[in-house]
Amino acid sequence: MKCPRCKAPDLKPTLIEEYLPAMGCETCHGSLVSLLYYRHWAETQKLASSPDPAATTSSEPVATTDTTTAIVCPKCARVMAKYKLTGTIANRVDVCSTCDEAWLDGGEWELLEALQLSHELPAILTDSWQRRIRREQSEGTRRSILVRMIGEDGTVRVEEFKNWLGRNQHKSHVLAYLYRN
Repeated sequence: MKCPRCKAPDLKPTLIEEYLPAMGCETCHGSLVSLLYYRHWAETQKLASSPDPAATTSSEPVATTDTTTAIVCPKCARVMAKYKLTGTIANRVDVCSTCDEAWLDGGEWELLEALQLSHELPAILTDSWQRRIRREQSEGTRRSILVRMIGEDGTVRVEEFKNWLGRNQHKSHVLAYLYRN
């Protein structure tokens, strides 16, 4: 199998974690991970011990690469789908739904660990996770537009009013009053 990113080097067996085998590229340091093996590894890790969040949190930035163009699965040559990790991180995991394989670019496993998401890969691949990220990004964009229009102080006041209005039993009357003025 050839590396989907570098195209030339052959992928070689490696371990990205103890008991988590993958096929790795020695050139770009990417890894092709069987989601079947990943699920077994994650389940084994849950049974062995629960992770200590303080121990896995990293304050140092993780150096990663991210394939921004579409890549094809090294097994079946179909285009892999891209899944965002968070709304603030540009990196995306590439997944082949046919072969049930995930491509992690160089440093992405370390990024998943730093974000405490290494045990959350199945959740990241769900529609609800991806919708939540898009919703958070939209809210962030709307907020930044409001900040440009009325400033940070004005935006904070609008958010306070919004929170107050959400708790008010007369919300519809307040909104009707505001619409008329």
